[in-house]
Amino acid sequence: MSLSRSPSPNAGGGWSSPGLTSPYETLSGRASPRKGYGEVQVNGSVGTSNVTWATAKARSDEVNGYPSFSTRNNGFFSRHARQISRSLPSFVRGAEKEKLGRGRWYPDSGSKTGRILGFLGRTIWRLRLRLLITLLCVLAVIVFYVTRKLILCPCGVKLKKPSAMHRAYRRASLFGGGSNFVIILAANQGGGVMEWKGPREWAIERDSVKNKKKYAKKWGYNLEIVDMSTKKRYAHEWRESWEKVDTIRKCMRKYPEAQWFWWLDLNTFIMEPSYSLQKQVFNDLSSNTYRDINLYNPLHIAHPLNNSQLDPESRSPVGDGKSSSIDLIIPQDCAGFNLGSFFIHRSTWTDRLLDVWWDPVGYEQKHMEWEHKEQDALEHLYINQPWIRSHTAFIPQRKINSFPPGACGENGEDSRIHYKETDRDFVVNMAGCEWGRDCWGEMYNFRELSNKLNRTPWEKFKDGISDGIKAMRAKPEKQEGKS
Repeated sequence: MSLSRSPSPNAGGGWSSPGLTSPYETLSGRASPRKGYGEVQVNGSVGTSNVTWATAKARSDEVNGYPSFSTRNNGFFSRHARQISRSLPSFVRGAEKEKLGRGRWYPDSGSKTGRILGFLGRTIWRLRLRLLITLLCVLAVIVFYVTRKLILCPCGVKLKKPSAMHRAYRRASLFGGGSNFVIILAANQGGGVMEWKGPREWAIERDSVKNKKKYAKKWGYNLEIVDMSTKKRYAHEWRESWEKVDTIRKCMRKYPEAQWFWWLDLNTFIMEPSYSLQKQVFNDLSSNTYRDINLYNPLHIAHPLNNSQLDPESRSPVGDGKSSSIDLIIPQDCAGFNLGSFFIHRSTWTDRLLDVWWDPVGYEQKHMEWEHKEQDALEHLYINQPWIRSHTAFIPQRKINSFPPGACGENGEDSRIHYKETDRDFVVNMAGCEWGRDCWGEMYNFRELSNKLNRTPWEKFKDGISDGIKAMRAKPEKQEGKS
């Protein structure tokens, strides 16, 4: 039998290696050996798999690890990785130095600028984590102080209302505690007793209101501006300035969560807006106030009371001695109590005091004798009602209510009363300026002084340059005048 290939070692055709046998006819048209790999008897059984020569060789190549014939896992990036890498720009120095360096700049090139920039780049890369943390901190500070809240006005236009996060922080009860305080400013927006005010009166009110608004916004306090125009509370009398008691009661109803209420007259000016009420007074109330009026007693009130029928607390010069029992904090000037700037606390005791203080019976009996009206009425209650003393504390006047040199000036300047620039007093009260003094002049001078004392470093730098230029210009003028 003639074959197209070398003779088979087996008689009748076929190969001794089953993998070389194909059940298909060759290309020459002749049949392959009779028995294929699928027909070989194994343990007496006949196989059914048809394995060709090419399949067996391919599997053998995969097992032996020959890379010449591999069709699996041969995607785009596997087949063309080398071509892609060759197409990328090369920054390797050495081969083709002239060609690669033509028209290009390298950080570590010979120039001094290149070395500096390369050094800066490597330094920034090494410190990238720290720089990222610093950038986040700066961004947090900006967001904390510069955020604004969009509000929708009735006309449908969106406006930006200042509502920085730090103000919300200062108002929060758990943090700044600003919502616990209410500033009550006694304005006269209605125009006065006869519904008339001149330019100076309007200017005083404008500066005073602006000053309180700025301070309340800075520390997150509530601000209530009340119109103290003269009104008839009863059919038979005018009770101007007595409305102070009624106004405090209304504010307590309007701000139910507030604890302390700070009354300020219109002729007051906050000189140091950087002082918070907490730091100035309430963080250490026991050391900032005194209960025994004998420490400064211009009215010469007998204290304490020695009536044996009173309880020990009423007979004590300091009450129970606890700062938590203080419900009224008032300063004293040269003439006695001064209510141009004082604090009152929300409590049951305060409700009782306001009821007695506003009692029209007392007003009808004493209004001809009490020159300072509600102020003299409070002094009368303090002297004659023992229960009032145990909850009343006094504060040094310059702590919240300094006077200008013209007020209480009969005995000269008093270090306990009058304002001192070197000590940076908190508040100035131009009390009594309408009686022979210039209210607008005093307000203007203290406003300018406050602006000067509270300048930023940049403002001080600009003012220093401006003053230096003015001094240089003034010298030639003086020399010309002498000549």
